[in-house]
This record gives sequence, C-alpha cells and structure tokens, in this order.
Amino acid sequence: MSFLRNPSALFGMVNLAAIGGATVYLRSHHVYNLEEHEARMDELEGTLRGHIGIIEEALDRLEGKATEADRGKKMDEYYGKRGRDEKEKKK
Repeated sequence: MSFLRNPSALFGMVNLAAIGGATVYLRSHHVYNLEEHEARMDELEGTLRGHIGIIEEALDRLEGKATEADRGKKMDEYYGKRGRDEKEKKK
C-alpha cells in the first residue's frame, strides 16, 4: 500500500479511471446515436418505397397498362417488401 502514498501513482490511477469512465460513456452515447440513425433510415426507406409505388401506379394509369387488381398487388408488394427484407436478414 506504500505506492498509494506516491502522488504520481495516485494521479495515474485517477487518470486511468477517468479514461475508462469516459470510454464507457462515449460508447453508450455512440450506440444510442447508431440506433437513432437506423430508425431514421428505416423511416426514410419506407417513405421512398411509398413514393416509388405512387409514381409507378401513376405511370401505369397513364399508359393504361394495369388493371385495378394489378395496382393493388403492386402496392402490397412495395409496402410489404420491407417486412420480408427484415425477416430474411434475421435468418
């Protein structure tokens, strides 16, 4: 216990404890930010899929290609695809 009486050893231990505490805090903050970013990107992906579906539906209507059943099927495909992507990633 005589090394605790040495001021430089005491300051060294305090310094290491401060570095360890800061590392733990910054890591938790970083993980939180990553989760928030992922949530924003998921929301953006859903919005983009919805817009693509609306644009393709309008294009099909203008060209007179799709029937009402085809349009419903395409919209279900666009909106439901993200859920299938998530299920495939988990496997």
